[in-house]
Amino acid sequence: MPSDSAALAPGLYLVATPIGNLGDITLRALDVLKHADRIACEDTRQTQKLLNHFQITTPTESLHEHNERERTATVIDALRKGARIAVVTDAGMPGISDPGAWLTAAAIEAGISVIPIPGANAALSALVASGLNPAEFTYLGFLPEKAGQRRTRLEQIAAQATENPRTLIFYEAPHRILETLSDLESVFGPGLRVVLARELTKMHEEFHRGTVAEVRQDLASRDRVRGEMTLIVEAPAASVASASISEKLSERVARMQAESGIDEKEALKRLARELNRSKSELYRELQRERARR
Repeated sequence: MPSDSAALAPGLYLVATPIGNLGDITLRALDVLKHADRIACEDTRQTQKLLNHFQITTPTESLHEHNERERTATVIDALRKGARIAVVTDAGMPGISDPGAWLTAAAIEAGISVIPIPGANAALSALVASGLNPAEFTYLGFLPEKAGQRRTRLEQIAAQATENPRTLIFYEAPHRILETLSDLESVFGPGLRVVLARELTKMHEEFHRGTVAEVRQDLASRDRVRGEMTLIVEAPAASVASASISEKLSERVARMQAESGIDEKEALKRLARELNRSKSELYRELQRERARR
């Protein structure tokens, strides 16, 4: 491990920072942050708290999702001149659903050394403590924010399931978690096994384990759901996933109309209650299905 600034080689250092508990940072990460020429941060205010805690005085500059591309040229120019620049996000590893990937690709293209400094990561921490199979997994980041797009993405994932299914890892915001769990239940069925990891490595760390229906009902019973969330999903085999999505919405509506003698509007209303989704959302999905014919 470098003991002084002269021992830190020029290059771009991708430094993992704590996802909650400050004690999760590594000795190597602290050494790099101390001896780098400057630190590119997702949020300089957030990083400054970390630096102050460990008495690190390295200069900082912003590098976030809105300015990464325009700042890249300046950073690459400094790296070409022999600078040692560390990149950090607010929590976890740069580039994993956070800024850093664009700059990393540009540095590699320019022939600059890129050095990963491992550390805390919410996705892997949740996976190994989930109890679900960690041998083969797929990290999918955040699902789309819009309900229709999120449902479509989950149906695509279900359609791609194989007879050797992989555990799925998602990040999700607390204000969308109930909708996402409802969509998972609709697409994969209520018996789908999931684990929701909340506030990892923090004081109120919590794991919710069970079927997607059980976890959704548990969270729905709470007054408020807060905190950073990682969702681990045990994907079913292709035959199970396909069965869950084989009947299109239009087919379900038509079947319900025929069985109950109701009109389309009432069928959508009943399905909305059954699936715990809004009627307007189902109507838009029905229109998209018809437009694809």
